[in-house]
Amino acid sequence: MTPEERQILIQTHRLAEENNALLRKMRRAALFGLIWHILYWAVIIGISIGAYYFIQPYVEQVQEVYGGFKGDLGNLFKGTNN
Repeated sequence: MTPEERQILIQTHRLAEENNALLRKMRRAALFGLIWHILYWAVIIGISIGAYYFIQPYVEQVQEVYGGFKGDLGNLFKGTNN
């Protein structure tokens, strides 16, 4: 092996090691990005479910009032048509 070939081989080995290090960093960044993305959506869904359970009694109360109002209007219009 000539000194010139040896120099090229050493340079190629150094570049391969550098590429390997960069690829490992990219893989690690992608993994952290995936974990962050899953955590982000879990928090959003969790907050939505929590808000639903917090607001649910008020929604049911409004539905009852609306149902009573609707029934009263129905009775009122039935009484005027007779």
